[in-house]
Amino acid sequence: MDRNLALEAVRITEAAALAASRFVGLGDEKAADGAAVEAMHRTLSDLSVAGRIVIGEDVGDGTRLLPGLTLGNGTGPNVDVALDPLEGTTIAAKCGYNALSVVAFGEQGAFLPVPDIYMDKIAVGGDLPDGVIDLDRTPEDNLASVAAAKQVAVSDVMVCILDRPRHEELIGRVRDTGAKVMLISDGDVSGVVATAMQDHRVDMYMGWGGAPQGILAAAALRCLGGQMQGRLVVRSHDDQAEVRRYGLDDPSRKYGLSEMVRGPVMMAVTGVTDGLVAQGVRRIRDHAVTNSLVMRSKTGTLRYITSHHNLRLKQCDS
Repeated sequence: MDRNLALEAVRITEAAALAASRFVGLGDEKAADGAAVEAMHRTLSDLSVAGRIVIGEDVGDGTRLLPGLTLGNGTGPNVDVALDPLEGTTIAAKCGYNALSVVAFGEQGAFLPVPDIYMDKIAVGGDLPDGVIDLDRTPEDNLASVAAAKQVAVSDVMVCILDRPRHEELIGRVRDTGAKVMLISDGDVSGVVATAMQDHRVDMYMGWGGAPQGILAAAALRCLGGQMQGRLVVRSHDDQAEVRRYGLDDPSRKYGLSEMVRGPVMMAVTGVTDGLVAQGVRRIRDHAVTNSLVMRSKTGTLRYITSHHNLRLKQCDS
């Protein structure tokens, strides 16, 4: 893949973030998500690739970024695409913390296709021994393993967990070890990515979140370095039917990072609201500022991009 595609990726997430930012704090999740989807679709359509969406917006409302759809103008390389125009729709509606726009590109077959159900996830950043975490171990054993690898006490380890009733037991067990817990209201892509960023205090991510977001988080760790495992959580007959529809024969299978994301990938993330990994959009009259991360697995390069947008000159409705 052409490395210039990484900079095209940030143009895509900027467009989605700018569009969603018009609805931040207005309490309308559908309007915020719809604006982000429309802007991302429009920008992707002009891209010089022959693309296929693998991880997309499969919410059953006629959205234009469904898995399986083709995109781009067909003149460039064949790529697979994983995206979330607005990760954290509720966050954006409430002007909360951690709403993002995300897109990743990979070669054909790069992203594990997964249904929109839960995934049990565990992740850590780079520079740790292989196998330091394992979903088949207890939370206590994983915490002890990470603490030993980092040469710190368990009480110095910070674990990011989504603040959900389903995680009450997990949160209690982590705290009982003496480890610290950072609770986030939404946006588990941010939680996973933060484990690999040197300027954050997040050491681990644990818990259930969306399976498509798990693949996006794995793409980021593929670029930044780290370890991650995921396992689909099948809670109903409908979940079982979805797993079968995606051709996944063993729903209890544990996936490693290299199984969730294969080969070289590049990724862009733009903040919609302030969060763990990026500041949100700042809009002042006809001017807006966006903050993004652009990353490539081939080189391990992470770029921080701050862009200033003259909204009067934008071709899209920002």
